Amino acid sequence: MDYFQAIILSIVEGITEFLPISSTGHLILASKVLGIPQTEFVKSFEIAIQLGAILAVVFLYFQTLVKNLEVWKRILVAFLPTGIIGFFAYEFVKTHLLGNLDVVIFSLFFGGIAIFALEEFLSYKKNQHKTIENLSYRHSILIGLFQSISIIPGVSRAMATIFGGRSVGLNRKSATEFSFLLAIPTMLVATLFDLAKTSFLFSNKEYALLLIGFVGAFISALITIKQLVNFIQKHSFKAFAYYRIILAAIFWLIYK
Repeated sequence: MDYFQAIILSIVEGITEFLPISSTGHLILASKVLGIPQTEFVKSFEIAIQLGAILAVVFLYFQTLVKNLEVWKRILVAFLPTGIIGFFAYEFVKTHLLGNLDVVIFSLFFGGIAIFALEEFLSYKKNQHKTIENLSYRHSILIGLFQSISIIPGVSRAMATIFGGRSVGLNRKSATEFSFLLAIPTMLVATLFDLAKTSFLFSNKEYALLLIGFVGAFISALITIKQLVNFIQKHSFKAFAYYRIILAAIFWLIYK
């Protein structure tokens, strides 16, 4: 991987991390297009630069995180299912799923179908007016279980958590913001766990690539988060469903 490729991947990460289209899936697809082999460092890079995107959430929602202990409680409770499942599934996911183009294409396609189905179902469901503050701990755990599905590349952590939130009654804006906030412990632990597994054994160039990826992801995520919050208050997620299905079809036709 060279510096230009690191910049491209970091922008892809920052834009896609909080959209229901799978950042990991897009990083794998982008690596394929750029001709970047899925080495152990590249896999670690794709995980580590998520910290840059997560820092953007901390920056934008700092006041909420500092002043509202109840929000933190719900975030940490929702994190538990993913933390436990991710711990035991880590080796299998990194060895067999991460970097697997077939898995990404399959997940993107059926994830798009799922968005259509869920949007239709939720359009008939009443009481979609809860906010994060009145979310129960039981519902927080349920959202965490939804998030656990996203350990499969291509599923999308954002998609899983947003629709998990909406299924328990959160309104569209609250479900999206809870997805942002839940990313903080989830991606922080995932990144540190992966880096610890590699014993931080990177060359000077690789550390420079990680820094570039971190900064690029932070800047692009800042812009994306603000735009997404405005978008979802006026539109449904069906546009992302179309995008996922079309992208999966294109990559299937080109690479299969």
